[in-house]
Amino acid sequence: MSAPYQVRVAEDPADREACFAVRKEVFVVEQGVPQDIEYDAHDAVAVHVLAVREDGTPLGTGRLLYGEAAAARTGGEKSVGSLGRLAVTRDARGLGVGAALVRALEDTARARGLTAVDLHAQTHALGFYERLGYTAYGPEFPDAGIPHRAMRRAV
Repeated sequence: MSAPYQVRVAEDPADREACFAVRKEVFVVEQGVPQDIEYDAHDAVAVHVLAVREDGTPLGTGRLLYGEAAAARTGGEKSVGSLGRLAVTRDARGLGVGAALVRALEDTARARGLTAVDLHAQTHALGFYERLGYTAYGPEFPDAGIPHRAMRRAV
């Protein structure tokens, strides 16, 4: 049986807006992240992925930074991408959407010749990323007032 949703690269403006709407719902509304720090200059150069239900309803999103855009988050390693802004709507949690988004971003990283992916995980999500093969490193740190840990996985 196939998943009741599809994950695709968000290439057109409507898909990008759907990505931003999911991020607003999850990060700004649910988690209280200030809107002015949720969206940044990296959105223009990132590869965004979008999960949508068969009827077109957006379920989740994530983005991949690579090259110069990722360097500050990966210790300057240009062969490492930076996965971020992974968000799944409340109604879609538990359906495998988050894992499918991560795998799509890893596929994108491999296609760009990257050897690993870093991310900054909210500490409550460490187990999710560990199940996908990521390993935490370094100390806990706050981001938007939420505790995070850096994680990495070879792709």
